[in-house]
Amino acid sequence: MELPRDWDLSKDSTTAQLHTLAGSERSRDWSLYGIGLLSPGSDTPRTRTITRFGPHQARALPGFRPSPANLLAILILSRRKCGLSNCTTRYLVAMATADLLVIITEVVLRQLSYYYFPVSLLEITPVCSVLIVLNRAATDCSVWFTVTFSFDRFLAICCQKLKRKYCTEKTAAVVLATTGVLLCLKNTPRYFTQEPREIIDNVPWFCSTKPSYFTDTRWVGFDSFDTVITPLLPFALILSLNALTVRHILVASRVRKGLRGQSQGENRSDPEMESRRKSVILLFTISGSFILLWSVYVIEFLYYTIAGTDPSDYTHSEYIFAQVGWMLVNLSCCTNTFIYGMTQSKFREQVKNLVKYPLTPIVQLMKKQNN
Repeated sequence: MELPRDWDLSKDSTTAQLHTLAGSERSRDWSLYGIGLLSPGSDTPRTRTITRFGPHQARALPGFRPSPANLLAILILSRRKCGLSNCTTRYLVAMATADLLVIITEVVLRQLSYYYFPVSLLEITPVCSVLIVLNRAATDCSVWFTVTFSFDRFLAICCQKLKRKYCTEKTAAVVLATTGVLLCLKNTPRYFTQEPREIIDNVPWFCSTKPSYFTDTRWVGFDSFDTVITPLLPFALILSLNALTVRHILVASRVRKGLRGQSQGENRSDPEMESRRKSVILLFTISGSFILLWSVYVIEFLYYTIAGTDPSDYTHSEYIFAQVGWMLVNLSCCTNTFIYGMTQSKFREQVKNLVKYPLTPIVQLMKKQNN
């Protein structure tokens, strides 16, 4: 894109001109950013990527403040004092780390930086291209780590023969590392889908999706593959795994009750079923939260694809529905810590101990002074 001829490209005026570009860009593409059709600096509509909201929504975006909660979860789970197996702990730490990376790359480095620091090094084309790749890779990891955790719990509950071989800390580390590397490689081509929107003093600014991304059959195929990988396939896998797990639990519970004589009204505790119940509650709350928070995005995507509706022609209600979908997707990266607190009593104890730890010396010092 060529700049107006009357623009002063001297060094002293460059910053002011960039501010002007950034301000006009936000004003021009307000509605398109809101429903995820444009990335900041993008000329091309209908980009199905998780992008940013309007400024008033960025301030209230739920992902920013819970980031310390994710750090807290990583710290507590890494101590391995929550009564969880090493295998389960490995998955939960990986999920919390991926969620934290999504918050950093999407909310802090992209959304907040874009609206509060519109002219910064983060808006240089190579830098924002890398941020796009990192954000998509972190989002994919967050989603697929949830899938791998669901699969691990499915084998642990339903396939006792495979449990000893697969449900180990070493296997979990290999699965998570392999998944992370593959997802990073899958998103690497995204770097080459961006081009500079403006070139000032030979410096490329902002990221604009190349028009060939929407016409070249290779890029169209890549975009379709990317959509299937996240979130359509994980959505279907988690629903299927949970359905099979529930079916197995119901059958196993009836058999165990029959063997223990509980079908005749006897009330005896079953340690095995109690342990399994806690594991199932953790599994279902995590996967259920994922399904619930991603469902609006999936429904809007299917509506956009099947109905063939142009999102730039959305009605007010459709626009709000799409907005809610983007917000809930970011929120899905902030809920697991609260799920641990609600479902795991030992996790709550560790949180209390962590909060009390820095206060203990102060209390002891005050007692000594009073004595």
